[in-house]
Amino acid sequence: MALTIVISKIVKWGHTGTPKDYLVPQWAYFCFSRGHGLPFPDPNYKTPTMNVRLTKEQKIKVLNSVDIYAIMQQVLLRENKIRRNQEHFWVVGLNHNNKILFVELIGLGASNRVNADPPDVFRMAIYKLASKLILVHNHPSGSHEVTDADITFTDHMLKVGKLIKVEVLDHLVITETNYTSFADQGVMDELQKSGLFEIMGPEKQELEQFKIDTEKKRAEKEKALDIAKKLKAQGVNNEIIKKATGLSLKEIGGI
Repeated sequence: MALTIVISKIVKWGHTGTPKDYLVPQWAYFCFSRGHGLPFPDPNYKTPTMNVRLTKEQKIKVLNSVDIYAIMQQVLLRENKIRRNQEHFWVVGLNHNNKILFVELIGLGASNRVNADPPDVFRMAIYKLASKLILVHNHPSGSHEVTDADITFTDHMLKVGKLIKVEVLDHLVITETNYTSFADQGVMDELQKSGLFEIMGPEKQELEQFKIDTEKKRAEKEKALDIAKKLKAQGVNNEIIKKATGLSLKEIGGI
């Protein structure tokens, strides 16, 4: 079931220095691009998702942005040259001890644009019970300069994360040889104080319901994993555990 993120108004300084208001409908899926200072809706876009396989050595405890870049640089360089000329958007999920749980590719776009919608940003975090996220996207141009669109998108994700109790720790803009960390630059601290994407009225009520539903999904997931562990300890066949819990064989195998 698709999750609905509702933001009714975005206030952002444009490239001309003039403040502008943008109305965004409830079905909004956001894109961000170089040269387009703001997210804009694309209702026909369906975000591709792909779990990125990590080695055991890569599932480390993250201490700083250097750790994340070291892994994401490897992930980017795995791609062939043609794919590296496209923008990618990844989500890195962490547990409460900052250990990497997953890296998910949720958007693959053109040379200067990638689509990413808020539900897909947080869906895997809910599924994997991640308590923290780090956002990562690449600039094929070789520039790791942060744009207005990057900041606006990050602010949006940070505020949604606060509502559903998934902390957005950082956003990295990476290239094959370098990166910029929003947290290192103090941008995340500034966005925590920003008044953008503060949701009130009907939008707040809908997101509060979304928050309740999210916590319910987490509880159901935890219960299923607990049941699977007990069944597995009793020597129950994985196929039977799958039917009893709704978990995938891969998830059961990882218990």
